[in-house]
Amino acid sequence: MKYEWRKQEKNLYLPGQTPAFLEVPALNYIVIEGEGDPNGSLFDEKVGVLYALSYAIRMMPKKGHTPPGYFEYTVYPLEGEWSTKQRDSEPLDKSQFTYTIMIRQPDFVTPAVFEEAKQLTAKKVDPTLLEKARLEERREGDVIQMLHLGSYDTEPASFEKMAAFAEQNGYTRLSKEHKEIYLSDPRKTDPDKLKTVLRIQVKKALL
Repeated sequence: MKYEWRKQEKNLYLPGQTPAFLEVPALNYIVIEGEGDPNGSLFDEKVGVLYALSYAIRMMPKKGHTPPGYFEYTVYPLEGEWSTKQRDSEPLDKSQFTYTIMIRQPDFVTPAVFEEAKQLTAKKVDPTLLEKARLEERREGDVIQMLHLGSYDTEPASFEKMAAFAEQNGYTRLSKEHKEIYLSDPRKTDPDKLKTVLRIQVKKALL
């Protein structure tokens, strides 16, 4: 039976529309870093590299090689960690964004499997961007998360709810950086219906 993250990991990927606390374990990802406005071709190319590598791994058995521990699964969604080089007082300037975009990988994906995936995708994507991709373990730890329904530009309203929840429950935010998990394809979904998981890292405030 195919492993479906939407069914087996609802706590990580299908939260409600009200803020809640969650502890996120260490997980494996293929990641690419960057900076600048995400509404451009370079960002789209980086996303394409992540998906090309992820599907290359997913389809390896059909290419004649089944990695040890392999199981059938649905490719995980695109995620992004976002920050900015701006001061809080400055108007939003997307050209000042810094980001790490990523797609989670099953535990059987080792460095050797990742290198094989790079070889399988070498002729399909920009080799310069391919070399910037890496496999790594990341641990978010304690977070507050919620589902944001609507345009990316309306996310500040959800972050205000998360900040209020944190204060009410004795948490402090660790940094300006936040995580987004994209459950909808913006190319096919009306902006008002986009579903995005938002997360901020927190710690329990000292008494």
